[in-house]
Amino acid sequence: MIFTYQRTVRFADTDAAGVVYFANILSMCHEAYEESLGHSGINIQAFFTRPSLAFPIVHANVDFLRPMYCGDKLMISLIPQKIGMDKFEISYEITLDDVIVAKAITRHVCIDVSSRTKQELPDDMISWLETNRRDAEGAERRKSREEIM
Repeated sequence: MIFTYQRTVRFADTDAAGVVYFANILSMCHEAYEESLGHSGINIQAFFTRPSLAFPIVHANVDFLRPMYCGDKLMISLIPQKIGMDKFEISYEITLDDVIVAKAITRHVCIDVSSRTKQELPDDMISWLETNRRDAEGAERRKSREEIM
């Protein structure tokens, strides 16, 4: 099953027009990423507090398809994918009542915190990537079988 994270849009997430401020959707996606890591058994506190490795975002992209308002209950699905020995990408699909309202991508690179040099992804991150990839592939196969029937 693809990892999903439910998030209610708060007033602080919106701009003067009453819709989700563009940068805040990336913050919500990052919440889903953190939750996914924890769900897979990665200790979030150790991961983000004085780590020897870090995974900064080096690229981000968001497509807004429909407005999102305060009180909306969003579902954020994420599919991470390894794209090199030292980097991975996460695709996000944000839905409201089964309608896609936004899509996002974040690309991360693994670096040594002290030297700021690229490093190979550690085993726990490779395991997280592979588990989520298998779950996404399984969900796609189930969806295609449902469409055929």
